[in-house]
Amino acid sequence: MGKEKGGFLTPKAIANRIKSKGLQKLRWYCQMCQKQCRDENGFKCHCMSEAHQRQLLLFAENPNKYLDSFSQDFYDDFVTLLKRRFGTKRVHCNIIYQEYVAERDHTHMNATQWETLTEFVKWLGREGHCTVDETPKGWFVTYIDKDPEVIARQKAAQSQERKELDDQERMAKFIEKQVERAKATTGDQEESKFTELQREDESEKVTFDFGKPCSSKSSSSKTSSSKTSSSSFEKKSISIADKSGIFNNSEKEKSSKGKSKETTKRKSALDEILEEENALKKKKLKEIKKENWLTEGIVVKIITKKLGDKYYKQKCVIKEVKNLFIAVVEVLNSGDVIKLDQMHLETVLPGPGRPLKVVNGEHRGCNAEMIGLNQGKFTASVKLTSGPQKGITVKLPYEEICKVPSGS
Repeated sequence: MGKEKGGFLTPKAIANRIKSKGLQKLRWYCQMCQKQCRDENGFKCHCMSEAHQRQLLLFAENPNKYLDSFSQDFYDDFVTLLKRRFGTKRVHCNIIYQEYVAERDHTHMNATQWETLTEFVKWLGREGHCTVDETPKGWFVTYIDKDPEVIARQKAAQSQERKELDDQERMAKFIEKQVERAKATTGDQEESKFTELQREDESEKVTFDFGKPCSSKSSSSKTSSSKTSSSSFEKKSISIADKSGIFNNSEKEKSSKGKSKETTKRKSALDEILEEENALKKKKLKEIKKENWLTEGIVVKIITKKLGDKYYKQKCVIKEVKNLFIAVVEVLNSGDVIKLDQMHLETVLPGPGRPLKVVNGEHRGCNAEMIGLNQGKFTASVKLTSGPQKGITVKLPYEEICKVPSGS
């Protein structure tokens, strides 16, 4: 029997499979034909083949279709790897890319709309899919998980932590109050204080009278000795307690002064209630103030130079808000419509008497009118024209208010 040509187990076929194992050079890969060539000569021959020419004709008929398809596949695979492998951790973008291209049948970047990995990472940040930041070591990305179930779990965990902290704070305050009450009750009772007994003359005798009955013979000697000891004690202001344990006048005056100082240091119940209310107000303000402040129909200023000098420091109106942090704006001078991130925009302050809108804080969403500015404290006095507190005048930071178009 003759030897069969082109068999699967022929030495040539086995050698070709061994050579084609692993990752080949990306520049010798044809995405349209999904064919990997081992060298430049093989890639040149493939480009001249009839099959490749047919694929190019198909691509020429509708290039956007194929380009969008490859870009979408690359984005889906890249983000899926980032989500499953690293979660919401901050990681270098090149580490993810190296793991992604290690897969033999991946979609190559030269077939997508992005020419470099840096452009792709910037696009992820602009679209709000990831949080990106540039460092001397390169670009780092952090995946933003927008799954409703994950967000619900995170909110539930945060609320549970707040409840536990509130319970702990309540218990700590209760214990503090109990301790203060105990100190107040024990502070009313005077503690016995012992002083050191000193004598100027060592030959001088000291006697103690505890009210015991004494004989008539020794009464005269005891009375004389008691007189001398009392005179010496009066000079030195030394108090000696009798059997009932009552202090002399000097000690009582000292204890009364100490008690008056303690009472002045103690806080009244009204002061404690006011402090608790102020703490609760500060806590509520922190919870009310949010990171995102973008609102439709306000005038903002572009502060990024990445779009060129044409748009730098230009004022525009927000037409639409996407994903809380992405705004579609219309430039007032040119009428161009562009999409920008919140970090590339800042609020604009109107003149006195002009309308504005509160974009953050306790009065978020309310319309108001500018009254004046306090440049030293970076605050503005505004009069609310809508909302439950309509008509009152409040002071708000610059970043919480923004100008609205005069026609609105």
